Amino acid sequence: MRAVLFERFGERPEVVEVADPTAPPAGAVLRVEATGVCRSDWHGWLGHDPDIALPHVPGHELAGVVESVGAQVRDWRAGDRVTVPFVCACGTCGPCSEGQQQVCDHQTQPGFTHWGSFAELVAIDHADVNLVRLPDGLDPAVAASLGCRFATAYRAVLGQGRLVAGEWVAVHGCGGVGLSAIMVAVAHGARVVAVDVQPGALAMARELGAEATVDASATDHVAAAVREASLGGAHLSIDALGSVGTCVGSINSLRKRGRHVQVGLLPPQVGIPTIPMYRVISNELQVLGSHGMAAHDYPALLAEVDEGRLRPDLLVTRRITLDEAPGALVEMDGQVGPGVTVVLPYARGETG
Repeated sequence: MRAVLFERFGERPEVVEVADPTAPPAGAVLRVEATGVCRSDWHGWLGHDPDIALPHVPGHELAGVVESVGAQVRDWRAGDRVTVPFVCACGTCGPCSEGQQQVCDHQTQPGFTHWGSFAELVAIDHADVNLVRLPDGLDPAVAASLGCRFATAYRAVLGQGRLVAGEWVAVHGCGGVGLSAIMVAVAHGARVVAVDVQPGALAMARELGAEATVDASATDHVAAAVREASLGGAHLSIDALGSVGTCVGSINSLRKRGRHVQVGLLPPQVGIPTIPMYRVISNELQVLGSHGMAAHDYPALLAEVDEGRLRPDLLVTRRITLDEAPGALVEMDGQVGPGVTVVLPYARGETG
């Protein structure tokens, strides 16, 4: 099969021919119809994830068709259209037994713990636990975004964030996760303040329903600007980027008894934020993490997509071929356009 491979961290990947994967006894091999280019992939390419062994194929946000299954798989057959959470669970550990597969003790992650979906085929373990059936009419490029960014934002806003209609929500970072969070929050009755440094991202945030925007490149007082726009501070604030500045700014954006949810990755290599604990204590703030979404929670999300309440298709702004994926990955931390870039591994010279 063809795949995007890098042999050294930070060195430009190449599209090469590699051996096809085989299905684990409890797993499946998927034919990748679409896979998103995510900032997490960029972190992995730079060597920020200790699980990655070289050489490596990135990619964790995917939709595809079951190609083959292992002998222990009961619920899936070749030809089934599926997506998967980026956290693939074992199904038997303590957290899994409690229904918290997103923090599985023995989790695997395509594109991190093993070769990922920037390829024509990808192997997934524990298929009966992790595969999510897709509606027949759902565009694979849109479905791919559900495996990581959109599902992550959905749980961060509604599950961990416990959004109540009418609350103010601040979203720091309007990339794929941030724009998804804005869409989910607006659909569930929130008033949103969006924060970013790129005019195009802020414009898209407004198109998705953000009432106010803050250009973080134009002020040294982002938190104060958010508190002013949200009439005293956000009830819920989300760091959807993952930086020292956005993390601290998100916490400082909150009103009393507000909730901060950290979604953007913050590996030590990008800095360790100094959390303003005096504010956390005096204002009784909550500081929460959010790590994807378990496969069994997808039906509620898919139902909202099916009824048109949520429109992840509006976030897919660029479709590229596998040959273009190395460049898209390398450019991930630059001034890329707003929205989500999706790789179509079997496309040949079709972009849009």
